Amino acid sequence: MENTSLLAELAENWMLVAMFTLFLGAILWAFRPGSRAVHEETANIPFRNEDHPVSSKTEERQS
Repeated sequence: MENTSLLAELAENWMLVAMFTLFLGAILWAFRPGSRAVHEETANIPFRNEDHPVSSKTEERQS
């Protein structure tokens, strides 16, 4: 019975602390100094090769 209660305590308390620490680490990693350029480049990937919007005539031909 003691082994079960010890495992339950570890699961409830220490795993919560570990998960919260990993969460904070992910947040700090995302907002680390110098990462703005990387995030901006990644956010602009869909627009990289776009010169102008697609016209409705081009959409009709492709369908």
